[in-house]
Amino acid sequence: MIEKIAVSANVNVMYVETILKIIGIAYIAEFGAQLTKDAGQGAIASKIELGGKILILAMAIPILTVIIETVIGLIPSF
Repeated sequence: MIEKIAVSANVNVMYVETILKIIGIAYIAEFGAQLTKDAGQGAIASKIELGGKILILAMAIPILTVIIETVIGLIPSF
């Protein structure tokens, strides 16, 4: 269903898949961090959160690149 909406909105399906993966990583990292915090391992929880943030940042680079290119394309050249 999401792919169908992306195609009708003329959005590259790769970007939608990447965003869904990022959301999944965020949920898994948060779940793992909460489990380790409940177990009394706050240091490990912070490492899990950091790892999740690094993975999300790495996966978001192509999307950020397209956004920056779009903004640059909207700026009128002199």
